[in-house]
Amino acid sequence: MRADRLVSLVLLLRRHGRLSATALARELEVSTRTVQRDIEALSAAGVPVYAERGRRGGFALLPGFQTELTGLSHDEALALLVAGSRRGAQAFGLGAALASAMRKVVDALPESYRATAAGAAERLLIDPEADLLSRRLVEDEDVPDTVVAVIRRAVFAGHRLRIHYAATGQAPQWRTVDPVGLVTVRGQGYLLATKSGADRTYRLSRVLAAEELSEPAQRPERVDLERVWKERSTRFRTSGDLIAVLVRVNPARRAELVRTALAVHAEEVDADGWPRLDVTFQDPRHAEWALWQLATDAEALRPQWLRTRLRHRAAALAARYEPPSSATGC
Repeated sequence: MRADRLVSLVLLLRRHGRLSATALARELEVSTRTVQRDIEALSAAGVPVYAERGRRGGFALLPGFQTELTGLSHDEALALLVAGSRRGAQAFGLGAALASAMRKVVDALPESYRATAAGAAERLLIDPEADLLSRRLVEDEDVPDTVVAVIRRAVFAGHRLRIHYAATGQAPQWRTVDPVGLVTVRGQGYLLATKSGADRTYRLSRVLAAEELSEPAQRPERVDLERVWKERSTRFRTSGDLIAVLVRVNPARRAELVRTALAVHAEEVDADGWPRLDVTFQDPRHAEWALWQLATDAEALRPQWLRTRLRHRAAALAARYEPPSSATGC
């Protein structure tokens, strides 16, 4: 407890330059006598704190004194700041303590990392509440670290980005985008960007390659990433021709179906052990393509028009591979 108070005392002096014993006692919620003892302890530990007498006097640190988290790389510092953005601390009543700890981390960072790490953390959002695109308890496909690293650098540096992206049911294409931020939702990663001024959201697992460009991205200097995510999710949910489908699926391929769908709303298990899932697809073409990939390991129970389309498609394929009629002879 005292060690935490000593750290807080040093940070207060660094932030304000000079404070009286009364002011320090008020900030730390202790007595002025405790402050005096803490100042003596800091001096004994080698911290260059000194007292100035007079009406405007108080305690101060020698100019240039700085604590550092030695050996902490930029990415390590960023990881700490991102961890500090998680909602769990709020849920367990640790929000104030976590915020204080994160301030100490930023304050103790080497000067070369401090501004960039704090700014970069604003471009990351972990598990927002608006999780329209989330999948239940399903991990995203592995994304190569090299690809993620390029995307992350472009997001933090504010540079344009070229991505080789495989949209659902389409051949991969190169696209040049202006990255806004990165969002993860229950293990799924998304790049929020704009393309020719229009909002775009790209799933990281569908990015096959990425190139950071030297030209600056066309985007605001500051961004409220949670607000942006909520707005895009709302537009996505209320626009287009989203298709709800009830599907039976082989348990061995359940994860594949869930990864392909936009959302899973409900689930129960048939007597034969096959899950029944209410899933949402982007449009009729997406629904037909997703179910066709699973072949006999999935069955669309409704809507009827989707069953009809899949039956006609299967019949056409069967007819194409029908063996030739055997010749008749005498």
